[in-house]
Amino acid sequence: MVAAPALLPMARTDMGWIGLTLSLVLLVLCLSVHEAAHAYMAWKCGDSTGKDLGRMTLNPIPHIDPFMTVILPGFLFLMTNGAMIFGGAKPVPVNFHRLRSPWRDMSLVALAGPFSNLLLACLFLAAAHFFVQTGLYNGAAESVYQRRYDLLPVVLHSAVSFNLLLTVFNLVPIPPLDGSRVMAWVLPANLRPAYLSIESFGIVIVFLLFYVDGFRMFINTTMRHLESIVQQVVTLGGLW
Repeated sequence: MVAAPALLPMARTDMGWIGLTLSLVLLVLCLSVHEAAHAYMAWKCGDSTGKDLGRMTLNPIPHIDPFMTVILPGFLFLMTNGAMIFGGAKPVPVNFHRLRSPWRDMSLVALAGPFSNLLLACLFLAAAHFFVQTGLYNGAAESVYQRRYDLLPVVLHSAVSFNLLLTVFNLVPIPPLDGSRVMAWVLPANLRPAYLSIESFGIVIVFLLFYVDGFRMFINTTMRHLESIVQQVVTLGGLW
């Protein structure tokens, strides 16, 4: 069994090539954090497979999958003139039977990925607010209002958005997304095999769902609610 790959269905492309390039670099790093979190939690739960394979690292290279990280997103980006990007990182291998409490621990391993992105969203939001308020970067505009549209704050807010998207999207309970590992734990044992059998074509289902208005609305609404919570957390932490 593997931890779900960190998947990202869309990315902002309205910030110019420099901003887009910086955002994509941050995205790759955040995907690496997501996968490293899976490997770390698996290790803490008794399985060192990911750690032994060098996946408990923030170095993005071990997390890159040639098709999902490079070919598919690049193809979609070119075919849609930058309007859509869909891809993901290489999933972290997890030896199910080495986990101390396999079904429960597999859900904890799965949740570690989205939770890491939620933490990153908080950090990027705090950083964006800090730079807008202080102007401590090259080329900062004179007023706080104008700084919101400078390149650095825009890129940081983009990082907030795609980390929230990674959090929400990967918790959708469709195999192989992270949410499916939690669902498999709570389901009765006799229903698990049929449910997990969807995994072989689950990515196709997920991709098609993004053509369904109701699904996109659900993702966007959930992201807005989660962003409000993140803002409150940052405020209570004294970082706002």
